[in-house]
Amino acid sequence: MKFYIASSFANKEAVRALASFLIKEGFTQTYDWTKNERAVTLEDLARIGEEEKNAVISADFFILLLPGGKGSHVELGIALALGKRIYIYSPEDEVNDFATATTFYHVSNVKRFTGSIEEFVEKLISYEKVNEVYENQ
Repeated sequence: MKFYIASSFANKEAVRALASFLIKEGFTQTYDWTKNERAVTLEDLARIGEEEKNAVISADFFILLLPGGKGSHVELGIALALGKRIYIYSPEDEVNDFATATTFYHVSNVKRFTGSIEEFVEKLISYEKVNEVYENQ
């Protein structure tokens, strides 16, 4: 099963930790944007944008770690449009805060989580292992 994690540059260490854990569990990351430096040219933006778009497209499931940046919400839109399984982790309950939440956090194929990152990871792996069994039948 392949995954993509969207977030902001401010969360890149959390993204790396989550990706590392999922990889150890046998999942495959479609693209690690945390290895990039911030784009400084329009060509950088275009290249990174294409890589991220393609990574979302090729992922089986999509994770958004909040708070996210502009790009992570565009990626969320791509994942929604493609019918991906979507998981949102909201450490400060931003997902339920009317001042910061978007309607798209609450559509039917989005699973939302608050609480500890450890609990989120446990539930995410559990859901995806069930999906893996289902898809291999």
